[in-house]
Amino acid sequence: MATILPFRAVRPTRDKVSLLAARSYDSYTPAQVESRLRDNPFSFLHIINPGYKYQKEIEGEERYTLVRNRYQEFKEDGIFIQDEKASLYIYKIVNRDGLEFNGLVAAASAQDYESDVIKKHEDTLEYKETIFVKYLKTVGFNAEPVLLTYPDHDELANLIESVMQDRAEYEFTTTYRDTHYMWKVDDAVLVKRITAIFGEMETLYIADGHHRSSSSYLLAKELQSENNAHTGKEAYNYFMSYLIPESDLKIYEFNRLVKDLNGLTKEEFLIKLDALFRIENRGQEYYKPSKKHHFSMYLDGAFYSLYLRKNNYSIETALDALDAQILYKTILRPILGIEDLRNDHRIEYSHGKNDLAYVKTAVDRGDFKVGFGLVPVDTEELKQIANEGLKMPPKSTYIEPKLRSGVTIYEF
Repeated sequence: MATILPFRAVRPTRDKVSLLAARSYDSYTPAQVESRLRDNPFSFLHIINPGYKYQKEIEGEERYTLVRNRYQEFKEDGIFIQDEKASLYIYKIVNRDGLEFNGLVAAASAQDYESDVIKKHEDTLEYKETIFVKYLKTVGFNAEPVLLTYPDHDELANLIESVMQDRAEYEFTTTYRDTHYMWKVDDAVLVKRITAIFGEMETLYIADGHHRSSSSYLLAKELQSENNAHTGKEAYNYFMSYLIPESDLKIYEFNRLVKDLNGLTKEEFLIKLDALFRIENRGQEYYKPSKKHHFSMYLDGAFYSLYLRKNNYSIETALDALDAQILYKTILRPILGIEDLRNDHRIEYSHGKNDLAYVKTAVDRGDFKVGFGLVPVDTEELKQIANEGLKMPPKSTYIEPKLRSGVTIYEF
């Protein structure tokens, strides 16, 4: 059964939260990072990019120490405060497309990660885990929650809705036109009931944040081995998570772009595709697939529809039925020669919010030779793959909501 706990969040004062909250660092262009660091002294980017203070790029453990120093300075300057009582935090996002996400920020259990109560659907890279464990051990906090999802639960939804009738502790709109709300829940009876509801759930699923959760688990094991008085109740046994019901999860596809045809001519490539797909030239029509096992392809100024010939493809597991896996097993690996989807520089990915116009433009510009469009994964597919202990290919899902870093911080 799942374990979640309230915690004493470190968080910005109400007047500064909109200035401090930041997207994931990788989502900014260098120009955007520069402007925010130059013009906003309260941005969380100052903490995670501490070298800006010295106009110097700093990496490795020296950077981690400086991150910790900048964080402590924000606390010393009163930009951050820490709640006196352990609390749960109800968090609502209304994005620019009108989608609404209602969830709960809490501490999730590293033991649940180990015992597969928290299920995974993506592989992690060992070198990234090693780097992130060192980072976490030095800085001593989580600033961006792992996104977990749980089965819809009427009582829990009603409890969350009742809290949201009061004025939010935070309410701010970002330059992306997403509006964020947060309510602190420290009433002992309500906290006890919410944690008890999660205690009745057999499984939680990681929607986004596989490296963050795996690294937090590995750190917990490392700190446990170093602590002769380990009890299991230490803060390092948990990691910060944002838990939302499955019905709130929004999953977009990742389209694929490939730089060459692996030495094939256009005609030779199409003939090889014909063995496994029914192909139709759609010309300039923007063809976006609407069914599983249907794909769009943009090649040499034209869109094509590709329908899998199922009599020539064997489906034995949930992973075999995943469109990203089908594309890999039928086209990317055997025809285009792409074995390593994570590290081959000939392939790049574009999430579905960019749409097929992005794919067309990239190919027409000559940056890529061919692009493929997929249907988004649904929640049931994600769960089935996780339940079977299988892992999706990289960049199979682009999942919303995306939380801001620094709104709640979990110290360990």
